[in-house]
Order: sequence, then structure tokens, then C-alpha cells
Amino acid sequence: MRDASPQTIYLREYTPFGYTVEEVHLTFDLAPSATRVTSRIKFAPNPKATDRTFFLHGENLSLVSAKIDGEAVKPVVTEAGLTLDVPDMPFTWEAEVQIDPAANTALEGLYLSNGMYCTQCEAEGFRKITYYPDRPDVMSTFTVRINGPHGTLLSNGNPVAAGDGWAEWHDPWPKPAYLFALVAGELVAHRDDFVTMDGRKVDLALYVRPGDEGKCAFGMQALKASMTWDEQVYGRAYDLDVFNIVAVDDFNMGAMENKGLNIFNASAVLASPETSTDGNFERIEAIIAHEYFHNWTGNRITCRDWFQLCLKEGLTVFRDSQFTADMRSEPVKRISDVIDLRGRQFTEDQGPLAHPVRPESFQEINNFYTATVYEKGAEVIRMLKTLVGDDGYKTALDLYFDRHDGDAATIEDWLQVFEDATGRDLTQFKRWYSQAGTPRVSVTDSYKDDGTYSLTFTQSTPPSAATPAPQAQVIPIAVGLLGPDGKEVLATQVLELTKDTQSFSFPGLTARPVPSILRGFSAPVVLDHTPDHAFLLAHDTDPFNRWEAGRNLGRASLLNAVTKQAAPDTAWLEGVAKVLTDDSLDPAYRAYCLALPSQAQLAADLHEMGTTPDPDQIWAIGQDHRQALAETLADALPGLYARHQVDAPYAPDAEQSGMRSMGNVVLSLLTRLDNGDAAQAQFDSATNMTQQLAALANLIRAGRGDAALAQFEAQWKSDRLVMDKWFGLQVMEAKPDDAADTAKALTGHADFNWKNPNRFRATLGALAGHHAGFHARDGSGYTMLADWLIRLDPVNPQTTARMCAAFQTWRRYDAIRQSMIGKELERIASTPNLSRDTTEMITRIREA
Repeated sequence: MRDASPQTIYLREYTPFGYTVEEVHLTFDLAPSATRVTSRIKFAPNPKATDRTFFLHGENLSLVSAKIDGEAVKPVVTEAGLTLDVPDMPFTWEAEVQIDPAANTALEGLYLSNGMYCTQCEAEGFRKITYYPDRPDVMSTFTVRINGPHGTLLSNGNPVAAGDGWAEWHDPWPKPAYLFALVAGELVAHRDDFVTMDGRKVDLALYVRPGDEGKCAFGMQALKASMTWDEQVYGRAYDLDVFNIVAVDDFNMGAMENKGLNIFNASAVLASPETSTDGNFERIEAIIAHEYFHNWTGNRITCRDWFQLCLKEGLTVFRDSQFTADMRSEPVKRISDVIDLRGRQFTEDQGPLAHPVRPESFQEINNFYTATVYEKGAEVIRMLKTLVGDDGYKTALDLYFDRHDGDAATIEDWLQVFEDATGRDLTQFKRWYSQAGTPRVSVTDSYKDDGTYSLTFTQSTPPSAATPAPQAQVIPIAVGLLGPDGKEVLATQVLELTKDTQSFSFPGLTARPVPSILRGFSAPVVLDHTPDHAFLLAHDTDPFNRWEAGRNLGRASLLNAVTKQAAPDTAWLEGVAKVLTDDSLDPAYRAYCLALPSQAQLAADLHEMGTTPDPDQIWAIGQDHRQALAETLADALPGLYARHQVDAPYAPDAEQSGMRSMGNVVLSLLTRLDNGDAAQAQFDSATNMTQQLAALANLIRAGRGDAALAQFEAQWKSDRLVMDKWFGLQVMEAKPDDAADTAKALTGHADFNWKNPNRFRATLGALAGHHAGFHARDGSGYTMLADWLIRLDPVNPQTTARMCAAFQTWRRYDAIRQSMIGKELERIASTPNLSRDTTEMITRIREA
């Protein structure tokens, strides 16, 4: 176990490693509990380094032998690595270590998943495989020999040779150790090929466990679409002879972009209509694209240090968002991204876990794979593209790839490319990378008799521990103006807010306009503005802001119900009803227009208003509003439902997915009126998982779920990914007072494997995400989650630490709930031998 009170690492203290690595040769002799790893590494003094200390990271390794230039040496070995006096000239280091993959439940380094060997090395897992300078700025070519069981033996790069029980691989592209990968086991390959834009044939393979062969076709299709899109949009061609993907059951994350050998959580790559929902298909398509796009934005150009994590992740998230928008619906994708950003990243910005997109310090880097780095990092890229324009962005990206191919780069390198390509000064824009917190932008307006309309914007960012004195940032604000008749009188313009307060004027108007502000959500800010939302919902030409207007009407109605005991707002009911019954609109878009703000978002809003949120009240008022909408639409619902059924063979494309999404939204309203009769009929006749799971959810809400749950379990008990859905759905749809008991009962189920991250997240993650259930008045949700986090921490610290974030908003609730959460946080913190991952998270949350 690593020290639970590690030192803090600071960005300002970066120094290059004292040695360069010219070649890495690794030999693996695989055995479940006694794998031998032999390394032969050519080092040379680094002329750019001032510190020539020879320190190699290493954890949980048993050193068998060590040599320099063939002569045995005796390094000083600690729990963190080894040090040694070495020649001041090029030399070859050799070491043999023994590791225990079978005992590696943390799923970092080399471990076993259902008998299959696999690796996960990002961020610092390679040090659990062999002694090495495990940092992203140390890059080298790798040659790997695997001696192992019969079956598939894979590593990075291109295959060199193979025989009975052995294989050799060589990766010609220098890479850091975090991109190393190895997989060995009995696997079945789904094969295809791709011809690059420069005429090279690439052999593609998706490796799965026997029995999963029928779930590979969509993943392969998504991979080829990603390769084509990256060539067409970014001019990036693949650069190896093979590209392999492997599906793994036990994986802490969604997937990993290891060079030429992407390792995926099985849930992020396996799909079939019978077992996967439309949402699963879209997620798989996006994740496959994300990991493939990393080949250039992450692999060919990597990070100098882990403080630059957003350099690869923010850019690649933005690229996969562009891809999904092109493959499906741009407005729907934008709405989806913003819902996620507000739900996860804004919450992070508002609490004890707030940090800049590029943090200044960390203790455990695994704790900084956050929504701020990923989602806000992507929003920063989006803003940069907005500011420089499409042509400027393309010129800058081409220069970035040309200038930094093969580099371990920094945010400064990234911004310098844009300055050189476009001539813009990005000094102020850089604050988006260095300041924590979500800026708030308030708006006032005026109209003069001479036809001049003015908008005045004021920006402010709340101070935080991470950024005690925020400064004004560059905020691109996309604005359009609508006339009193609803017609657009000013097409979208991007205003650049650079000062604390700034005004913009629009002359030549014949009447006072209605402004449509922050179109397309042009910046990740909170907008304080109260226009005529009903007017914008009816007339706005910007799809995002039209959706936003409906959402704001619903939000205001909910808040008034909490604070003033008001009935659901008729303007919201009528506006949403009009959108839902407008068959000229995209069904997926209309489905989003129905959604109310989340319960957690309402709690945040109430807290900001100075009102202590009551989770039970918020839940009940949400139910009242949905019931009111169902009753308002009662006459239209049967026809709406009938018009949004798909008769064609199943396809997970945007058109069919949108139809099913709209149909299932209508079903959720029908269920409130018919006690689940339509849901039962859909459940009985469903031929795909999207329809079956939606029907099951509605039957649970109607109190008719027991028989359907039993039938679903009997049908799918042998499919681990579908059973994750079964576990999670029961908790998510439980009544608030029953959520913790439901989760507790499921943890006693024979198929609850708490050491599998997917099953743990499906069950306990669902409890943490059930706002009213997690915050149950008796504290049962808090105790339940804390019990399991304490149990999981010594087995899998990474998953434990990430799920601690469920407690981050604890200060916004009433004194009784705060007291109960405080006791659970203290109980976790006082657990003996708590991992440093969890220690850091709990400490930050408690100190809020």
C-alpha cells in the first residue's frame, strides 16, 4: 500500500528527467501469480536536464536481478522505486522483476480479468509492471516479446513474429509508458480492414471473449467511420499496419487509447439491438471515436506532464463531440453535452473539488480525470475555435500537428500555435486554463428612440480555494435579435466580452428586439438574464436557445413551486405541449424539450438563492409537474405515441433513435394516466433493448414492475452487461424512501460482483445518483455508500475515490443531513490504511 499522505506535486517544480530513453525491450513470461518481466533499456544523459539522479519508478515489484552494461548492480529499492549511481554516458539497464497479476485487484498495471491478462497504465500503472521512468515526457520505441498461454498475444505497434505460445511486437513510434499495452488470453477476433487516404491497407480487429462475437459489428463500423472522419475533417491518417481493440470485463474507465491496441471496457464496445439501447450505441460510437482520435491528439503528440492532461483530453473530447454532431444531430448533441456539463462540471466548479482546467498541483493524478479536465477542457477548445473561426482553427491545428508531432507538449505550446497561425494575443484567454470556477454573466439592455439597442454584460467568477482572486476572462457570447413578430432582425454575431463590464450597441432597429443570448451555449458560463422565455420558445431560430427557453420556463416553475407553493406554470405547460406536438421538429430534439432540470440542479439553484433544498420536496414537485404535463397532453398522447413507433428493422441511427426517444418520452406520460397498460404492452412486444428497458422503467414507476423484473432477469441473467442495466434500473426508479433498501437488497444478490467496476457503479452509483434517495432523511443512503466505499478502497482505490464525489455537495443541505454526512466522511477518513486516492478526495470534501 502506498503512503496515504503523499507529498503534493506542483506544476512550477517541473524538471526534465536526467536521461533519455532510446530503446525499450520487454519480455513477459506470463503466469497468473508469478509473471516475470525482463526489461532491457538504453539510456543516455539528457542534455536538457540539470538533475542527473537516476530514479526509476516501481511499485509492488519483486526485483530478481539488475545489471548495467551486463554487470550486476545493487540499486537502493524503496516502495516507490529504485535509485542507482550510473555512468555519465550512454548505458544499457537490464532488470528482471516478478509481479502477481492475479492479486492485482486495483486494475492498474498488469492484471487478470476472467483469466485474460490485460494492462492499464494511464496514468501511473506502468510502474507496477517494471522499473521505469514512468512519466509522460519520457518517450521511446518499444519491442515486446510475450511468452504465454495459447491464444491471442497482443501488444502495441505492428506484429513482428509469432509461434506456439509466443509473439513479438514492435512499435516504431516513440511513446510514453502510460501508452503501453499487453493482452493475452482466449479471444475471438472480428476482422476488417481500412485503406487510408494515402493508400495503405490497415488490418483491423476487435477481440472479444468467445460468445460475444455477435456484438462486434457496430463497433467495427464506428471505428471505420472514425478513421474516415479524421482524414476528411482533420487530415489525419492512421500510421501503423494494424489497429486492434480488445473488450475487457474488468476496467476502471471507459477505454484506453494505447498506441495501436485500444483496451475497452466491454460496456463501451459490445453492442446488439437485443442487448443495447440507442444510448449505448451512441456512447459506443463516441468512445471508439474518442480513443481513435487520441492516436494524433494524445499519442503522436502527448503531454509533457500530467498537469497538461487537458491538452490531450479536452481536445479529443471536442473532436469526438464534433464527430457525433456530424454523425447524428448537431443541436441534439449540443444540448446533451451542455446537460452533462452543467450536471457534472458545474457541480465540480461550485464545490470543494473545484480546480482549473490545468491544475497547479495534485497528490494523486487519478483524482484529476475529472469533468473539468475533460468537458470544460473541450469547451475551452470550442471557444477558441469560435474566436479564431473555422479557417483559423484549421490552420492552427495543421501547424500544431506539423510542429509538435513526436513531442510531449504543453498548454503554452498549444496556445502559441494559435497565436502564430492567427496573429491573436491569447494571454487573457489562457486564464480559462488557470482559473477555477464557472463565470457568471449578467445582462441588462436598453433601447433608444433612434433605434439603437444596447446590451451590457457583467462577468464575475466566485473566488475559491483554487482561485482566490479570479480575473476577467475572454468570453465569446453568440447573440441574435428577434423582432416583436418573432422574425430574426439580427443574425448570430459573436461578441467578445473581455472586461468586467462591457456594452455593445446595435443601431438601425425599428422596434425594441428580444435578445437571444449565448446561442449554441457559446461559453461555459451561467447566464443571469430573464427574457420572455415563452416568446423564445415559440420563435427562436437557434435550436439550443429555443430548448433553453423551455428549460428555463420549467426551472422557474419548479423553483416557484418550492419557494411560493405555486402550481405548475401554464406558460411552460402550453409551450412544451406546442413543441411536443410539432411534427416538423426532430423527434429527438422534442424529447429533450420535455426534460426538466435535474433534482440536483434544482438543489444547487435553491442553495444559491439562499434556500436550503429539501430533496423530498424537490422530488415531489418534479412528480407534480410531470403529472400536470401528462394531463395537459392527455388527448394528444395516444396519437403521439402511435406516430413514433418504428416498424422498420432496427437500426441505431439518428432517425430511428430519435423516433424511439420521442415515443418513450410519450410513454412515460401515458403511464401516469393509464397505470402502465401501454408500458406493459410495449414490454411484452419489444424486439430491442431500447423499447424493453423503457417499458420496464415505466412499469416500475407504476408499481407493476415485479413480474417484469423477474421476467427480464430470467431472460438476460447470462448477459453481464444487460444485468448491469437490471441492477441499476431498480435503484434509479425506486421511491426515495426505498432507494437505499433496494440497493442493499441488490448487493446481496448472487450476481452482485462488487469487485467488478461496472456492477459496482451500476448499483452503488445509481444510489449516489438518486438525489432524493441518496439524501433520504434517515441517512440510509449515506451510510450505505460509505460502507461500500470503505470495503472497496483496499481492493480498488481508483473507483472508490471517484465515487467519493457523491458527497461533494454536502454543505448545501440542512444541518441534520450535514451532520450525518460529516459522520460518514469522518468514518471513511479514519479507516486504517486508506488509500492515498481516497484520502485526498475525502480530505478535500471535508475541508469545504
